Amino acid sequence: MKALVTGATGLIGSSIVRELLKDGVEVRAMVREKSDTRNIDGLAIERVSGDIRDAESMGRALKGIEVFYQAAALYTMDSPEKLYYDINVEGTKTALTAALKQGTPKVVYTSSIAAIGCTGTTPANEGTEWNWAHLGLPYVTTKYLGEQAALEFCKQGLPVVVVNPAGVIGVRDIKPTPTGQIILNVLNRKYPGYPDGGNNFVDVEDVARGHVLAAQKGRTGERYILGNTNMTFKDFFKLVAEVAGTRPLTMRLPAGLMITLGYTYQAISAITRKPPLLKPNSARFACETAFYNPSKAVNELGMPQTPLRTTVEKAVNWFRENGYVKAK
Repeated sequence: MKALVTGATGLIGSSIVRELLKDGVEVRAMVREKSDTRNIDGLAIERVSGDIRDAESMGRALKGIEVFYQAAALYTMDSPEKLYYDINVEGTKTALTAALKQGTPKVVYTSSIAAIGCTGTTPANEGTEWNWAHLGLPYVTTKYLGEQAALEFCKQGLPVVVVNPAGVIGVRDIKPTPTGQIILNVLNRKYPGYPDGGNNFVDVEDVARGHVLAAQKGRTGERYILGNTNMTFKDFFKLVAEVAGTRPLTMRLPAGLMITLGYTYQAISAITRKPPLLKPNSARFACETAFYNPSKAVNELGMPQTPLRTTVEKAVNWFRENGYVKAK
Protein backbone atom coordinates (compact mmCIF):
# COMPACT_ATOMS: atom_id res chain seq x y z
CA MET A 1 0.00 0.00 0.00
CA LYS A 2 1.14 3.54 -0.75
CA ALA A 3 0.00 6.57 1.26
CA LEU A 4 0.43 10.31 0.83
CA VAL A 5 0.74 12.50 3.91
CA THR A 6 0.49 16.27 3.61
CA GLY A 7 1.62 18.35 6.57
CA ALA A 8 4.18 15.58 7.02
CA THR A 9 6.74 17.73 8.84
CA GLY A 10 4.29 18.83 11.55
CA LEU A 11 3.45 17.32 14.91
CA ILE A 12 0.50 15.21 13.74
CA GLY A 13 1.69 14.60 10.18
CA SER A 14 5.11 13.30 11.16
CA SER A 15 3.51 11.01 13.72
CA ILE A 16 1.17 9.63 11.04
CA VAL A 17 4.22 8.96 8.87
CA ARG A 18 5.84 6.98 11.68
CA GLU A 19 2.70 4.94 12.35
CA LEU A 20 2.40 4.06 8.67
CA LEU A 21 6.03 2.97 8.53
CA LYS A 22 5.42 0.69 11.54
CA ASP A 23 2.70 -0.99 9.47
CA GLY A 24 4.97 -1.46 6.48
CA VAL A 25 3.16 1.14 4.38
CA GLU A 26 5.08 2.91 1.61
CA VAL A 27 4.93 6.61 2.50
CA ARG A 28 5.11 9.63 0.25
CA ALA A 29 5.46 12.86 2.24
CA MET A 30 4.63 16.23 0.73
CA VAL A 31 7.02 18.91 1.98
CA ARG A 32 6.81 22.63 1.34
CA GLU A 33 9.94 24.54 0.40
CA LYS A 34 11.77 25.91 3.44
CA SER A 35 9.87 23.60 5.81
CA ASP A 36 11.68 22.44 8.93
CA THR A 37 12.11 18.74 8.13
CA ARG A 38 13.68 17.59 11.41
CA ASN A 39 10.61 15.50 12.25
CA ILE A 40 11.03 13.27 9.19
CA ASP A 41 14.78 13.42 8.58
CA GLY A 42 16.28 9.94 8.36
CA LEU A 43 12.98 8.17 7.74
CA ALA A 44 12.65 5.72 4.85
CA ILE A 45 10.08 7.72 2.91
CA GLU A 46 9.66 9.35 -0.48
CA ARG A 47 9.66 13.15 -0.28
CA VAL A 48 7.91 15.31 -2.84
CA SER A 49 7.93 19.08 -2.95
CA GLY A 50 4.53 20.74 -3.05
CA ASP A 51 1.78 22.71 -1.38
CA ILE A 52 -1.89 21.87 -0.89
CA ARG A 53 -2.73 25.25 -2.44
CA ASP A 54 -1.05 24.23 -5.71
CA ALA A 55 -3.21 21.98 -7.90
CA GLU A 56 -0.34 20.84 -10.11
CA SER A 57 1.87 19.64 -7.27
CA MET A 58 -1.12 17.95 -5.61
CA GLY A 59 -1.94 16.09 -8.82
CA ARG A 60 1.62 14.81 -9.10
CA ALA A 61 1.79 13.80 -5.46
CA LEU A 62 -1.45 11.81 -5.60
CA LYS A 63 -0.48 9.60 -8.55
CA GLY A 64 -0.52 5.96 -7.50
CA ILE A 65 -1.74 6.76 -3.99
CA GLU A 66 -4.21 4.45 -2.25
CA VAL A 67 -4.73 6.45 0.97
CA PHE A 68 -4.41 10.22 1.25
CA TYR A 69 -3.96 11.77 4.71
CA GLN A 70 -4.77 15.47 4.35
CA ALA A 71 -3.11 16.64 7.56
CA ALA A 72 -1.77 19.96 6.28
CA ALA A 73 -3.17 23.01 8.08
CA LEU A 74 -2.20 26.32 9.60
CA TYR A 75 -2.40 25.76 13.35
CA THR A 76 -1.35 29.00 15.02
CA MET A 77 -3.19 31.76 16.84
CA ASP A 78 -1.39 34.82 15.47
CA SER A 79 -1.05 34.49 11.67
CA PRO A 80 -2.66 36.90 9.14
CA GLU A 81 -6.36 36.10 8.81
CA LYS A 82 -6.19 35.62 5.04
CA LEU A 83 -3.54 32.92 5.42
CA TYR A 84 -5.90 30.75 7.49
CA TYR A 85 -8.49 30.87 4.71
CA ASP A 86 -5.87 30.28 2.00
CA ILE A 87 -4.54 27.13 3.67
CA ASN A 88 -7.30 25.66 5.83
CA VAL A 89 -10.18 26.29 3.43
CA GLU A 90 -8.95 26.92 -0.11
CA GLY A 91 -5.96 24.61 0.30
CA THR A 92 -8.26 21.84 1.47
CA LYS A 93 -10.52 22.36 -1.55
CA THR A 94 -7.56 22.29 -3.95
CA ALA A 95 -6.12 19.13 -2.38
CA LEU A 96 -9.44 17.29 -2.38
CA THR A 97 -10.26 18.40 -5.92
CA ALA A 98 -7.00 16.75 -6.99
CA ALA A 99 -7.91 13.60 -5.06
CA LEU A 100 -11.34 13.50 -6.71
CA LYS A 101 -9.76 13.83 -10.17
CA GLN A 102 -7.25 11.09 -9.39
CA GLY A 103 -9.94 8.77 -8.04
CA THR A 104 -8.09 8.32 -4.75
CA PRO A 105 -9.63 5.27 -3.01
CA LYS A 106 -9.54 6.65 0.55
CA VAL A 107 -9.05 10.10 2.11
CA VAL A 108 -8.62 10.88 5.80
CA TYR A 109 -9.14 14.58 6.45
CA THR A 110 -7.62 16.04 9.61
CA SER A 111 -10.16 18.43 11.05
CA SER A 112 -10.26 19.52 14.72
CA ILE A 113 -12.53 19.62 17.73
CA ALA A 114 -12.65 23.33 16.82
CA ALA A 115 -15.05 22.26 14.04
CA ILE A 116 -17.43 20.70 16.58
CA GLY A 117 -19.62 22.67 18.95
CA CYS A 118 -19.09 23.06 22.67
CA THR A 119 -21.68 22.15 25.31
CA GLY A 120 -19.81 23.19 28.43
CA THR A 121 -19.04 20.61 31.10
CA THR A 122 -21.16 17.98 29.30
CA PRO A 123 -18.79 16.44 26.72
CA ALA A 124 -19.78 17.19 23.13
CA ASN A 125 -19.92 14.46 20.50
CA GLU A 126 -19.64 14.24 16.72
CA GLY A 127 -23.22 15.43 16.30
CA THR A 128 -22.89 18.61 18.35
CA GLU A 129 -23.59 21.66 16.22
CA TRP A 130 -20.73 24.13 15.73
CA ASN A 131 -21.17 27.23 17.91
CA TRP A 132 -17.74 28.88 18.05
CA ALA A 133 -18.42 31.77 15.64
CA HIS A 134 -18.68 34.26 18.52
CA LEU A 135 -14.99 33.83 19.32
CA GLY A 136 -13.84 35.40 16.06
CA LEU A 137 -10.77 33.15 15.90
CA PRO A 138 -9.69 32.57 12.27
CA TYR A 139 -8.17 29.17 13.04
CA VAL A 140 -11.39 27.89 14.61
CA THR A 141 -13.61 29.30 11.86
CA THR A 142 -11.47 28.02 9.00
CA LYS A 143 -11.17 24.51 10.44
CA TYR A 144 -14.97 24.39 10.53
CA LEU A 145 -15.23 25.68 6.96
CA GLY A 146 -12.51 23.29 5.80
CA GLU A 147 -14.37 20.35 7.29
CA GLN A 148 -17.61 21.45 5.64
CA ALA A 149 -15.77 21.55 2.31
CA ALA A 150 -14.39 18.04 2.90
CA LEU A 151 -17.88 16.70 3.58
CA GLU A 152 -19.13 18.33 0.37
CA PHE A 153 -16.47 16.42 -1.56
CA CYS A 154 -17.76 13.27 0.09
CA LYS A 155 -21.19 13.99 -1.40
CA GLN A 156 -19.48 14.23 -4.81
CA GLY A 157 -18.16 10.69 -4.44
CA LEU A 158 -14.78 11.20 -2.75
CA PRO A 159 -14.49 8.61 0.08
CA VAL A 160 -13.59 10.98 2.91
CA VAL A 161 -13.39 10.07 6.59
CA VAL A 162 -13.09 13.06 8.95
CA VAL A 163 -11.06 12.92 12.16
CA ASN A 164 -11.26 15.65 14.81
CA PRO A 165 -8.17 15.70 17.04
CA ALA A 166 -8.54 17.32 20.46
CA GLY A 167 -5.74 19.16 22.29
CA VAL A 168 -2.76 17.24 20.92
CA ILE A 169 0.44 17.01 22.97
CA GLY A 170 3.54 14.86 22.86
CA VAL A 171 7.02 14.50 21.42
CA ARG A 172 8.46 16.32 18.38
CA ASP A 173 6.41 19.50 18.85
CA ILE A 174 9.15 21.55 17.22
CA LYS A 175 7.24 24.78 16.44
CA PRO A 176 5.65 24.36 19.07
CA THR A 177 1.89 24.15 18.43
CA PRO A 178 -0.44 26.38 20.48
CA THR A 179 -1.33 23.36 22.65
CA GLY A 180 2.32 22.52 23.23
CA GLN A 181 2.97 26.19 23.97
CA ILE A 182 0.54 25.94 26.89
CA ILE A 183 2.81 23.33 28.48
CA LEU A 184 5.88 25.43 27.75
CA ASN A 185 4.31 28.54 29.26
CA VAL A 186 3.62 26.60 32.46
CA LEU A 187 7.16 25.19 32.50
CA ASN A 188 8.71 28.58 31.80
CA ARG A 189 6.42 30.30 34.34
CA LYS A 190 4.94 32.76 31.89
CA TYR A 191 1.37 32.45 33.17
CA PRO A 192 0.32 34.41 36.28
CA GLY A 193 -2.45 31.90 36.99
CA TYR A 194 -5.01 29.60 35.42
CA PRO A 195 -8.20 30.41 33.44
CA ASP A 196 -11.63 29.00 34.19
CA GLY A 197 -11.88 26.84 31.06
CA GLY A 198 -10.75 23.38 30.11
CA ASN A 199 -10.08 21.12 27.15
CA ASN A 200 -9.71 17.53 26.04
CA PHE A 201 -6.07 16.46 25.86
CA VAL A 202 -4.65 13.54 23.89
CA ASP A 203 -1.31 11.95 22.98
CA VAL A 204 -0.10 12.72 19.46
CA GLU A 205 0.88 9.09 18.93
CA ASP A 206 -2.68 7.98 19.75
CA VAL A 207 -3.98 10.61 17.33
CA ALA A 208 -1.67 9.33 14.60
CA ARG A 209 -2.82 5.75 15.18
CA GLY A 210 -6.39 7.05 15.10
CA HIS A 211 -5.75 8.40 11.60
CA VAL A 212 -4.45 5.03 10.41
CA LEU A 213 -7.40 3.23 12.00
CA ALA A 214 -9.80 5.72 10.39
CA ALA A 215 -8.42 4.76 6.98
CA GLN A 216 -8.85 1.07 7.82
CA LYS A 217 -12.18 1.07 9.66
CA GLY A 218 -13.72 4.53 9.43
CA ARG A 219 -17.05 5.01 7.69
CA THR A 220 -17.14 7.36 4.72
CA GLY A 221 -18.70 10.71 5.58
CA GLU A 222 -18.39 10.17 9.34
CA ARG A 223 -16.49 12.23 11.91
CA TYR A 224 -14.41 10.74 14.71
CA ILE A 225 -13.25 12.74 17.73
CA LEU A 226 -9.64 11.73 18.45
CA GLY A 227 -9.45 12.67 22.10
CA ASN A 228 -8.78 11.26 25.54
CA THR A 229 -9.05 13.12 28.86
CA ASN A 230 -11.26 16.10 29.67
CA MET A 231 -9.57 18.37 32.20
CA THR A 232 -9.89 21.92 33.46
CA PHE A 233 -6.90 24.16 32.86
CA LYS A 234 -6.49 24.41 36.63
CA ASP A 235 -6.00 20.65 36.87
CA PHE A 236 -3.98 20.43 33.66
CA PHE A 237 -1.55 23.14 34.80
CA LYS A 238 -1.29 21.32 38.14
CA LEU A 239 -0.51 18.03 36.35
CA VAL A 240 2.21 19.67 34.24
CA ALA A 241 3.76 21.19 37.38
CA GLU A 242 3.64 17.84 39.21
CA VAL A 243 5.32 16.03 36.34
CA ALA A 244 7.95 18.76 36.00
CA GLY A 245 8.55 19.02 39.75
CA THR A 246 7.76 22.75 39.79
CA ARG A 247 5.47 24.96 41.83
CA PRO A 248 1.82 24.84 40.64
CA LEU A 249 -0.12 27.94 39.64
CA THR A 250 -2.63 28.78 42.35
CA MET A 251 -4.23 32.05 41.22
CA ARG A 252 -7.56 31.84 39.40
CA LEU A 253 -7.95 34.23 36.46
CA PRO A 254 -11.68 34.86 35.88
CA ALA A 255 -12.94 35.66 32.39
CA GLY A 256 -12.94 39.43 32.83
CA LEU A 257 -9.35 39.46 34.03
CA MET A 258 -8.26 37.05 31.28
CA ILE A 259 -9.71 39.27 28.57
CA THR A 260 -8.12 42.35 30.14
CA LEU A 261 -4.78 40.54 30.13
CA GLY A 262 -5.36 39.70 26.47
CA TYR A 263 -5.75 43.37 25.57
CA THR A 264 -2.73 44.26 27.73
CA TYR A 265 -0.46 41.67 26.11
CA GLN A 266 -1.71 42.75 22.68
CA ALA A 267 -0.83 46.38 23.41
CA ILE A 268 2.63 45.38 24.65
CA SER A 269 3.11 43.32 21.49
CA ALA A 270 2.38 46.36 19.32
CA ILE A 271 5.28 48.15 21.02
CA THR A 272 7.78 45.29 21.25
CA ARG A 273 6.87 43.71 17.87
CA LYS A 274 6.97 40.32 19.59
CA PRO A 275 4.05 37.86 19.52
CA PRO A 276 1.71 38.43 22.48
CA LEU A 277 1.45 35.80 25.19
CA LEU A 278 -2.32 36.15 24.91
CA LYS A 279 -4.88 37.91 22.71
CA PRO A 280 -8.44 38.91 23.72
CA ASN A 281 -10.12 36.27 21.53
CA SER A 282 -7.71 33.57 22.68
CA ALA A 283 -8.43 34.63 26.26
CA ARG A 284 -12.15 34.11 25.66
CA PHE A 285 -11.40 30.66 24.21
CA ALA A 286 -9.34 29.74 27.29
CA CYS A 287 -12.34 30.52 29.48
CA GLU A 288 -14.54 28.00 27.63
CA THR A 289 -14.94 24.48 28.99
CA ALA A 290 -14.41 22.56 25.76
CA PHE A 291 -14.98 18.94 26.75
CA TYR A 292 -15.44 16.19 24.15
CA ASN A 293 -16.44 12.53 24.07
CA PRO A 294 -13.99 10.29 22.13
CA SER A 295 -15.94 7.05 22.64
CA LYS A 296 -16.92 6.70 18.98
CA ALA A 297 -13.27 6.57 17.88
CA VAL A 298 -12.38 4.27 20.78
CA ASN A 299 -15.25 1.85 20.17
CA GLU A 300 -15.47 1.87 16.36
CA LEU A 301 -11.83 2.35 15.43
CA GLY A 302 -10.03 0.95 18.45
CA MET A 303 -8.15 4.20 19.07
CA PRO A 304 -5.66 3.76 21.94
CA GLN A 305 -5.90 5.85 25.11
CA THR A 306 -2.50 6.55 26.64
CA PRO A 307 -2.85 7.83 30.24
CA LEU A 308 -2.62 11.63 30.22
CA ARG A 309 0.11 11.70 32.87
CA THR A 310 2.28 9.49 30.65
CA THR A 311 1.64 11.80 27.70
CA VAL A 312 2.52 14.90 29.72
CA GLU A 313 5.69 13.20 30.97
CA LYS A 314 6.76 12.49 27.39
CA ALA A 315 6.03 16.06 26.31
CA VAL A 316 7.79 17.67 29.28
CA ASN A 317 10.85 15.44 28.88
CA TRP A 318 11.03 16.15 25.13
CA PHE A 319 10.81 19.91 25.63
CA ARG A 320 13.51 19.78 28.30
CA GLU A 321 15.83 17.54 26.31
CA ASN A 322 15.53 19.79 23.28
CA GLY A 323 16.22 23.11 25.01
CA TYR A 324 12.72 24.62 25.10
CA VAL A 325 12.54 24.98 28.89
CA LYS A 326 14.37 28.02 30.23
CA ALA A 327 13.13 28.14 33.83
CA LYS A 328 15.03 26.16 36.46
